[in-house]
This record gives sequence, C-alpha cells and structure tokens, in this order.
Amino acid sequence: MATKTHTQSGTLSSAKVKRTSSMRQIREDLMGYAFVSPMVLGLVIFTLFPIIASFFLSFTDWNFVAGFSKTKFLGLDNFIKLIHDSVFLLSLKNNLILMIVVPVTLAISVALAVIIDKKIHLKDLLKVVFFIPYISSIVAVAIVFQVLFHPTYGPINQVLMSWGMDNPPKWLADPDFALYCVMGLMVWVQIGYNMIIFMAGLQSIPNDLYEAADIDGASKWKQFYSITVPLLSPTTFFLLVTGIIGTFKVFDVISVLTGGGPANSTTVVVYRLYETAFVNLQSGYASAMAVVLLILVLLITLLQWIGQRKWVNY
Repeated sequence: MATKTHTQSGTLSSAKVKRTSSMRQIREDLMGYAFVSPMVLGLVIFTLFPIIASFFLSFTDWNFVAGFSKTKFLGLDNFIKLIHDSVFLLSLKNNLILMIVVPVTLAISVALAVIIDKKIHLKDLLKVVFFIPYISSIVAVAIVFQVLFHPTYGPINQVLMSWGMDNPPKWLADPDFALYCVMGLMVWVQIGYNMIIFMAGLQSIPNDLYEAADIDGASKWKQFYSITVPLLSPTTFFLLVTGIIGTFKVFDVISVLTGGGPANSTTVVVYRLYETAFVNLQSGYASAMAVVLLILVLLITLLQWIGQRKWVNY
C-alpha cells in the first residue's frame, strides 16, 4: 500500500513538474514574441505591404490624391508603356552605369586597407578621416561638390584655367560629365565604409600564412594575390552585393546634386519613380517602375549568388 501511494505521489510530482515547465516555456515564448513583434510589425507595414501594394497598383491607373475609388484597372498597359518610355530607359541605363562605382570603390578601399593595416602607424586617426564622408550628411556633401564643380566659379575650373585651359569642362552642367561627377561623389563617400570592413576582414587572416610565404620567398604582390585576396573574398562578396543594391537605391545624391539633370543625364530609376508618383501623380505607373526595379535587383543579386561559388572561399 505504501509503495502504491509512493508511486502515485511520484506520478503527480512528475506531472506537476512537466506542467510547470510547460508554463515556463509558454511564458518565455510569449516574451520572445513580444520583443520581436515591433520589428516584425515594422517589416510587414513598411516593407512587405508596400511591395504587395505596388505589385497590385502596377496594373492600375491610380494616384493617391484621387483615392482608391478612382482606381482603373489597365492590365499590362503600364509595363508596355515603360518599354517605350525614353526617360525611364535612360534612367535604367544610368543605373547600370552607376554599378561601375562598386568595383572601383572596392579596389581603392582594399588597397587603402592593406596599406594602412600594414604600413601606417596612425591607423585609428586615418580610419576616422576616411570614415567621416560616409557618416556626414549627404546633403552637405552634395552642396560642397556643387561648389567644387561649379562651371564658372568652382575651385576645380579656376585651377584648370590658371594652368592655361581656356574651356574647362562644365561638369555638373554638361550632360557628358554630370553622371561621372555623381559617380566620383559616390566613390568618395563609400571608400571609408568599405575600407573599415576590409580592415576588419584583414584581422581574421592568420599572420602565419604571410610568415610562411616570406620563408618561401614570395613577393608582397604574390602574397596579396594568393593570400589576401582569396581570404577577403567573403568580405568582398558582401560589399559587392550590398554596394550594387545601393546603386539602384540612390536618390538623395541625385536629388540634391543634379535634380536628375541636365537633360535627364543623371536621372535614375528611383528618382524617376519619385517624380512620376509625387510630381506627376501617376502612382500606378510609378508602381510598375518599382516592380521592374525589384525584379532587376533580384536577378542581379541571384546572378551574383550563383557566381560567388566560383570565387568566394569560405
């Protein structure tokens, strides 16, 4: 009888422990959901919902001023119109040209990172100096570049004229040079950020590899090509993907520096989208641009992800 009572008591205690453990687990789960819910809610409201809404609005003729009651379904007309929109095609071409900024920035940044990490003593000071443009207000930076590249009174043209050049380039006022000025600004701003990331990657490379290469008589260039570049490939891949996506998102530089001009020579898809939606009030047509831009970025990112298998070493 005592054994039976002991068994029942043990069973009840075990059930109570399991119930207590289950309640504790539920409380922990609820606490976890409570902590992540603001981020999830923000993701749904500000990212997923706009993407889904843009997809549906891209098939309509609608603007946010008239309201949803004036929505008119157009089918694929917006996308067909995009194919014949010369300004949109030019903005798409400009975006593809801006992609050149990424490899140029990466090349300069990795060179600076290696030099500063190996040869320079005031590393912390130089990190701050190169990083300042990245954390500075892009509006202030763009205004400074407007002054520098002013076609008449800008310091750059003043120096060129003092050297004997009678007709220096008009820079931001010249359709042939304006986009390259924007690219120069983007490179200058991004160098510091990329350099810091590359320097962090350099810290993870064992010094034993370089010491062994020195013993084998490998030159500094050979060490850079055979050790540094392959072991920095994951960092390079990360900066390449985020950098190219960033070139398709560029807006503030264009808006402040050139306003898409002259003659739409610096307009990009996002800036053209903004003008179409909020200036011309063609929200449905702008949504079609957004869908095309999303698909293009996804395709380019997918190609990079497939291609990284051949050159990224983890």
